[in-house]
Amino acid sequence: MDQTTESVAAPLVAHPSRGAILGEIHARPFAPLSTPQRLLHFAFMTDQAQAAADREALARFCSERGVPGPAEGAKHHRTRFGEASLRWEQHSEFTTYTWELPSPGALPFLPASTALPHGMHALPQPGPHLVAADLHLLPEKAAPDLETLFDAASLAASLVDGEAAIVATDFRASVDGFVRILVLDRALTPAKAGALAQRLLEVETYRVLALLGLPEAHRLAPSVRRTEEVLVRIAGTMMQTDGLDADNALLDEMTAIAATMESEAALANYRFGASRAYDSIVGQRLEAIGEAPFGGWPTIAAFLSRRMAPAMRTCQMLQQRQLDLSRRLARAANLLRTRVDVALEQQNRDLLAAMNDRTRLQLRLQQTVEGLSVAAIGYYVVSLFGYLAKGAKDAGFLPVDIGVATALFVPVALIGVWLMVRRIRRGHRDS
Repeated sequence: MDQTTESVAAPLVAHPSRGAILGEIHARPFAPLSTPQRLLHFAFMTDQAQAAADREALARFCSERGVPGPAEGAKHHRTRFGEASLRWEQHSEFTTYTWELPSPGALPFLPASTALPHGMHALPQPGPHLVAADLHLLPEKAAPDLETLFDAASLAASLVDGEAAIVATDFRASVDGFVRILVLDRALTPAKAGALAQRLLEVETYRVLALLGLPEAHRLAPSVRRTEEVLVRIAGTMMQTDGLDADNALLDEMTAIAATMESEAALANYRFGASRAYDSIVGQRLEAIGEAPFGGWPTIAAFLSRRMAPAMRTCQMLQQRQLDLSRRLARAANLLRTRVDVALEQQNRDLLAAMNDRTRLQLRLQQTVEGLSVAAIGYYVVSLFGYLAKGAKDAGFLPVDIGVATALFVPVALIGVWLMVRRIRRGHRDS
């Protein structure tokens, strides 16, 4: 075998994430459904620890009943318990359980609690309960008067999947806590029925998740309003006050407000971002089912747009207010910090001028002291010379008068002392 053939046949080194990436588009496949069918769907908010505990609990639940459980690290699992099937999914911040149950094929709706498999109660709740949906897939011939099943004021109904089915719901929680969804099969294949049911349950799940941002917006609105009022007050105070102490007090207050607001914004940004993402998914799922008007009722998309759009705009508006407020706080803080810096520079300039004046006075005083020091030292030197001259006179070594000799020595002593002091000062300056 030549070198070229060997190089072509060599195994390729795969990217560590290649398998996960290729498998992602095949995750959570649609499960075919036959008509009639009833689906009970639950969604629970879960963090990382709760999700891991929930996977272990489901694995034990399945093992005790002799059916395969989810694999380690799995995000999706489907299994069957007699006539019922369970579809389990984990997402970034929530976990869903969907039970597929046989349906009697007739209405009215029976309480979901009576249809729920007894084994469901043996599973621990993964986290806070958020979504409960009761979906009935029935043949069109079983179609009742929709107003007898749903609240007419909130009823939404439409033809979907190229008029292959009719979907109706009022998005209201019934007495047993479930939002009821009715799907009437006109010409659905099992594959289309499974895809439609899953998309409708996802619409219910994601529209509730999207609305989680609204309570957060309501919670933050008073705080944002108070911060805006405080910023207006600080801006007005900046124009009326002067002085470094006042500016420092305002800057401290503004810094504390900015820190509080940034902390709140950091916590809320994730929720608002998630709400936007979930709202986008709702729109995608509604587009996928291909709605058309039915019976004069608003379509699901029209109903949700009228009810959800104001909530999403509220979240968006509050997030924008937080962003604008952060920018205004930054500008005001920079302006105030500039005033403080200018005041400090003026103080430093005045301090340097005062130090120059003091240095000048010290120099003059030093010069005065040096003059007096020369005179004082010269006096002592002349006095010592007088004693020496007197001793020399008495010993016969000095032929001149002592007074004359002392007087002649005075300028010599003063000049010598002055030169010595000058030399010492120059040595200190050079060092």
